[in-house]
Amino acid sequence: MANLKELRGRIKSVASIAQITRAMEMVASMKLRKVQAKAQSFHPYVDEIRQMIERLAGKVTSTAELPLFQGREVETVGFLVIASDRGLCGSYNSNLLFGLKRVVDALAAEGKKAKFWVYGRKAYGWLTRRGFAVERFFVEPPLDKADFAAAKIVAEALVDAFQTGAVDDVRVFYTRFQSMIKFVPTDSPFLPIRSIAVGDEAAKDDYELDFLLEPDAATVFNHLMPRYLETVVFDAMLQSLTSEHASRRMAMKGATDAAVRMNKGLKKVYNRARQENITKELLDIVGGANAVG
Repeated sequence: MANLKELRGRIKSVASIAQITRAMEMVASMKLRKVQAKAQSFHPYVDEIRQMIERLAGKVTSTAELPLFQGREVETVGFLVIASDRGLCGSYNSNLLFGLKRVVDALAAEGKKAKFWVYGRKAYGWLTRRGFAVERFFVEPPLDKADFAAAKIVAEALVDAFQTGAVDDVRVFYTRFQSMIKFVPTDSPFLPIRSIAVGDEAAKDDYELDFLLEPDAATVFNHLMPRYLETVVFDAMLQSLTSEHASRRMAMKGATDAAVRMNKGLKKVYNRARQENITKELLDIVGGANAVG
C-alpha cells in the first residue's frame, strides 16, 4: 500500500505541474499577441524614417561631416546584447549567448577586444560568470516594460562610446522573430553606419523633386541619424521580446504535454499495482477459506 500511496502523490504532483505550465503557456500566448502587434505596428515607422534618410543622403556631399559614418581601424568591438530577464523560455537565451561566444572568440583570435552593453539579467549573469566586463547593464525599465525612451537611452550610450573612441565598431546582438516557431540570433551592425550610402554613392532617383534644406544637408542629417538609431534599437528590443514570449510559449506547451504523458503513464502503473494488490488479497482470502474448510 505504501507503493500505491507514493504513486498517488506523484500523480498529484505531476497534475499540479501541468496546471502551472498550462497557465504559464496561456500567459505567454497573451503577452506574445500584444508584443507581436506592437512590433508589427512599429515597422512602418522604421521603414518611413529609413526612406526619409535615404532620400536625404543624396544631398550630403561627403561623409567628412558625418561622424557616425566614418569607419576606422577596429581594435575594440562593442556589443549591445539583448536577452531575457527571466528563464523558462527554452533555448532562447542559450542559443543567443553561445552564438555571442562564438563571435567573441573569433574576434579574440584576431586580436580584437570586446565590450558589452547589456539588456536582460540572463545575459548579464552569463557574461559576468565568464569574466567579461560589462560596461553598462540597463536595469530599468525591464525589457517587457521598455518603451522608446529606454531605447533612446541605450542608443545614446552606444553613440557616445563610438564617438569618444571607447569602441571602434558597434553591433547589436539580439534574437529576430521570424515565425511562431523560428527565432534567429542576429549579429547586426550598428556603428559606423554602412547600410546607407551618402553623397555620390547614394542612389539617384530620376523623378526626385528638388527641395531646399535649412541650414544644410549635413546638419539635418546629423540631427536625424540619432532618431534612426533609436528606432533600430527599439525594433531590436521588440523583436527580442517577441521571440522570448514565443519561445516561452513553446517551452511551456512542451512541458505541459510531457506532464500529461507522464501522468497517463503513472496512472497505468498505479492501476496495475492496485489490481495486483486486489488479486493478492483475493488469493489470500480464497486460500484462507480453503484452509478452514
